[in-house]
Amino acid sequence: MQLLQTLLAFGVVLGILITFHEFGHYWVARRCGIKVLRFSIGFGKPLWSTRRGADQTEWVIAALPLGGYVKMLDEREAPVEAHELHRAFNRQSVLKRMLVVVAGPVANLLLAVVLFWALFMVGVPEVKPVLGDVPFNSPAASAGFHAGDTIRAVNGEPTSTWQEVRLAVMEQAVEGRQVVFEVRNAAHERVRRTLDFAGLGKADLDSDVLQGIGLSVLRHQPVLALIDAKGEAARAGLRKGDRLISIGSQPIHQWEDAVKVIRQSPATPLAVTVQRGQQQLTLSLIPEAVSEKGVVIGKIGVAPEIDRAAYQALFEDVRYGPVDAFIQAMRKTGNNVAMSLRMFWKMLTGDVSVKNLSGPVTIADYAGQAARMGLNTFVEFLAWVSISLGVLNLLPVPLLDGGHLMYYTAELVRGRPMPDRVVEAGQHIGMALLLCLMLLAFYNDINRLLAG
Repeated sequence: MQLLQTLLAFGVVLGILITFHEFGHYWVARRCGIKVLRFSIGFGKPLWSTRRGADQTEWVIAALPLGGYVKMLDEREAPVEAHELHRAFNRQSVLKRMLVVVAGPVANLLLAVVLFWALFMVGVPEVKPVLGDVPFNSPAASAGFHAGDTIRAVNGEPTSTWQEVRLAVMEQAVEGRQVVFEVRNAAHERVRRTLDFAGLGKADLDSDVLQGIGLSVLRHQPVLALIDAKGEAARAGLRKGDRLISIGSQPIHQWEDAVKVIRQSPATPLAVTVQRGQQQLTLSLIPEAVSEKGVVIGKIGVAPEIDRAAYQALFEDVRYGPVDAFIQAMRKTGNNVAMSLRMFWKMLTGDVSVKNLSGPVTIADYAGQAARMGLNTFVEFLAWVSISLGVLNLLPVPLLDGGHLMYYTAELVRGRPMPDRVVEAGQHIGMALLLCLMLLAFYNDINRLLAG
């Protein structure tokens, strides 16, 4: 059932994003007087088709759904009758051709703006930027951060949610810059804390940068409240009120850390260190191997201490009026476009690992998770992927929209089209680059699956 939901969510994501992208090309082509022969969602054998409109454009849903295309009248592909030459794509001015090409990625970015706009008007529950445990030997602790601090600004930019903090810090971290945080501490004083990211390497950027320096959002505390009398924890001697310090070599800062380690260690001996009163004790246990939805995980029979009122207070309903919501949507989309371009450049220069590339398997997995978390989460995920698709297609790689823009820009400068042999060579290079990117993305997907 979960696999079916994941595949369905992935199909919905692909269908919406591809349709909007291709409709951008189609709409601008029609506005420019170009005849559109076919609008296809997917490649290969048509599963469904119909003809509509004055030009009898063929609308197609094809067998391979990983993309789509808009086929326009073009003398380079087939003979064109004399009375329709003025409607052929290749007979249009360079600027018109550039508009048609750029319209697809722009449609994806506009879709992201609309989705964020709707979310901001409806209201999105966001986690407040309140810090959880700060490890005593971490860079954050050395800078003076403490549990309960609220991050109010990053480098002078106000931050009201944890997601805003993450994005602002990541933008500075990939550049290796110094970051100044404005923090409200437990005494309600506004103080400044400074962290330098100049020493971060690829491995640091591959992982959670904030957690790596000791900053994490306040969540469930790793304190045992319920213990199953027949479970592994009870047999090992764990008691109500014990605070988890570490499991194996993994420090435990919040309940989610413990869950992750235990789930990934079925039938594996673990040393568990707990704080009990004034004592620190180390106990041994072996998580029970349990099959859950076809996956074998570890369980020990414990539950955390939850102060529900305090937990709910960590969330804030972020909501704006129509105008402010649109401004916030534009700002959020723009920031993420800039961040995506920066990350692509860093990967190209080797400053950021290519492990950050994700393929269809990871996207499908995240789509399924987002769908299970609710409509708001799924819509936000759709907006993020739409931005990624728009930015990817603007890269100056032959076969992508950005590659065509590169050729047309050269044509504007030269005053004549690029030679056919240059375009053909670029197509081969572009095909090779895209194939390599796809293989690398699939490789990363498989590694993520194997790593759990």
